Amino acid sequence: MKRVAVTGLGVISCVGNDVKTFWDNLKNGVCGLDYITEFPTEGLPVKIAGKVRNFNPEDYGMDKPFIRKQDPFTIFAMAAAFQAMKDSGLVTGENIENERLATYVSSGIGGFVTIQREIEKMVEDPTGQWISPLFVPTMISDMAGGQIAIKYGAQGSCIDIVTACATATHSLGEAFRAIAHGYADAIIAGGTDHCAIPIGAAAFGNARALTRAEDPKHASLPFNADRGGFVMADGAGVLILEEWEHAVARGAHIYAEMVGYGTTCDAYHATAPRPDGSTQSRCIRQALDQAGYSSADDCVYVNAHGTGTQLNDVAETAACKLAFGEDAYKIHISSTKSMHGHMFGATGAAEAIATVLALRYGLVPPTINLDNPDPECDLDYTPNVAVKAPLTLGLSNSFGFGGHNACIAFRKGEKR
Repeated sequence: MKRVAVTGLGVISCVGNDVKTFWDNLKNGVCGLDYITEFPTEGLPVKIAGKVRNFNPEDYGMDKPFIRKQDPFTIFAMAAAFQAMKDSGLVTGENIENERLATYVSSGIGGFVTIQREIEKMVEDPTGQWISPLFVPTMISDMAGGQIAIKYGAQGSCIDIVTACATATHSLGEAFRAIAHGYADAIIAGGTDHCAIPIGAAAFGNARALTRAEDPKHASLPFNADRGGFVMADGAGVLILEEWEHAVARGAHIYAEMVGYGTTCDAYHATAPRPDGSTQSRCIRQALDQAGYSSADDCVYVNAHGTGTQLNDVAETAACKLAFGEDAYKIHISSTKSMHGHMFGATGAAEAIATVLALRYGLVPPTINLDNPDPECDLDYTPNVAVKAPLTLGLSNSFGFGGHNACIAFRKGEKR
């Protein structure tokens, strides 16, 4: 088995359109959620989201003709990949062969904006004569990864994994396996989504998944007794995973080493998690075992799925207790969704970046708004203020609709 390094990071989110801003805001407890101003919300069940703002795609290597043809989910992914590839220093044909660079950038939903727009046309004129010939290649969820592969000449595998809220974490995990088993020297991996649009607000709102809170700065409430659902958000996250010796040989900066990946299915309910946390805990345990976790030697940070729904937060607490046993009360946990909201297919990648940076800087980002902890969620969820800690192992959990569970593990990028 080959070792896997993290050599590049890129993010687009409501708390920052670059990694430095993203991390600075997370560690300082800055909430990026706000009122929706991009479209009318009268009559919609929710009026708050994590919208990407002050974003110019041309700043990330895209030209106007390309931008006009793409759905926002692809544009966000391209911007995050641009950052990550620049950060990594990888250049096809120079320090990596085209066929040894792969792309695992996925979307939970795909071109939601395009789907809504083209269906509106069909309703107006059932003949379909005004439907764009680019409809399918714009909305289909594999297009973000496809466009990234085209831009960077990545001729290895190009795979789109769709597992709802676990999409990006599964993409990172499967990329980890591909490199570990020798199928690629590096992989552009992560996730992207743009769901905070009228049909998204109506759909998730009517499903009773979204909070009806009216104060955007006190709306995403993971592990809080007052929580009432998650806050939808847009964005993308991309990490460059690279075979360790390949990265060392070219003198790459190594942020961390990816050391574990677990995946299970609840096989329980379409939207609700398995309440006892048993299947989720096995997922966490798989990642811990691969990472060589030692209760005596490791200082652990877990970036929780922590959506702020009644069922998820209790089930995830139970899962952590089952996975860590009596050590569950010693680990550091937080939900950065309290600041950046739920980014759907992108959220696992954004949270993986937060986990990597927490390890790098020895700093646990907080769960903000944790002013009334739920007695059933009684672990150390790092309320309101970041905490310094000598972290050695970082985990990121993602649990998606359909019972899709994923957990990935990182260690500091040290020689061993």
